[in-house]
Amino acid sequence: MKKQKAFIIFLLVFFVFACSVNSQSKSIYIEGSVMDVFETGIPYASISIPSKNKGSSTNEEGNFKLSISSNYLSETLIISSIGYKSFSIKIEDFVNLKENVIVLEEDVAELSEIAVLSPIAHLKKAFKNIKKTTINKPHQLNVLYRRFSVEDNKARFFVEQYLKILDKGPNTETFNKLEVLEGRKSADYRIVSMKQKLHAMVFMTRFNTLRTGVNFKKYTWSKIGDTTYDGEDVIIIEGSRWKGGYLRFYIGLDNYGIFKIENSILNSVYIYKKNSAGKLYLSYHNREWKSKRKLSEYQKKIIGKNSSKIDLSYRHEMFVLGLEMDKKKIKVKNNNLDIDIGDMDVPYSASFWNNFTAPPATKFYKKSVRELESIYGVSIDVQFKTLNK
Repeated sequence: MKKQKAFIIFLLVFFVFACSVNSQSKSIYIEGSVMDVFETGIPYASISIPSKNKGSSTNEEGNFKLSISSNYLSETLIISSIGYKSFSIKIEDFVNLKENVIVLEEDVAELSEIAVLSPIAHLKKAFKNIKKTTINKPHQLNVLYRRFSVEDNKARFFVEQYLKILDKGPNTETFNKLEVLEGRKSADYRIVSMKQKLHAMVFMTRFNTLRTGVNFKKYTWSKIGDTTYDGEDVIIIEGSRWKGGYLRFYIGLDNYGIFKIENSILNSVYIYKKNSAGKLYLSYHNREWKSKRKLSEYQKKIIGKNSSKIDLSYRHEMFVLGLEMDKKKIKVKNNNLDIDIGDMDVPYSASFWNNFTAPPATKFYKKSVRELESIYGVSIDVQFKTLNK
């Protein structure tokens, strides 16, 4: 009888302990805004918990939302943006603020003449140091990827995926593996059948000059500004071509890391941030590919236009929400990448998306969703529930 009582007490203690551990490790989310001293939102600011290699970015209005474990309350939240002094705060203190608003002060760089003598020399040194300044061993990125298919300047199809990527850094041409965990699609209102031959993430790497390199001779290089990032002086180098277009790099002068790339080709932006060891990895990206296609007589009738051609584009956006460096925890299966992102047979879980803490909607996202919903007056949520099984 005593043994039975002792066993029951043991079970009760174990149950209480298990409940305690479970309650301590539940997921919560933090959200807020990042602004300058003039109360203007700061777009694409880095929101990170370096000790946990977790983070996100603000949208164009400076808003952010991040899902974390309740165990992280004692960790430090760091907010960084090019041109501003970085700000750090204990997560628990941030949660207890009356208004969850972080104000960043402008950080004006005053570089010596030595730092600006030869723009091309700075740029070449930055590319030479890529292996030193970025993560260049196997690591996993947890990514939210979005693509809108646009016809006649109106979004007509939307694909959203949550995926894992195995990468070895920008010294490799593309990712090593890519696994789509969850996905969902809108109704397909496209008139013209246009598809990509590869997964959109593969094209993203092909247009990233950190991976593909730059033909320096094709551009005329100049220094167009100074700024700072995370306490480091940054020089802005721009290359221009006689046919038009530009390629712009934001280069830190401590270790010659490249924090941001802007390219007139596809109007693309690549933003990098530091992990806990100070190595850079991709944090945010967007681009828009544009083209034209001929219309058949039938298609002209459907769209209600006499024009023989139609403007087409793909609008892309990517957020990196987490980074895993521990080899034992990296698990990425390889999906078939020789397929359009919209044709992939991806599992859909309504509960996953209902509980998923997505970054606040960007202007790009809001505009495209409004266009989709306006075609037949059907909300995006209804489209998701009806079309994804």
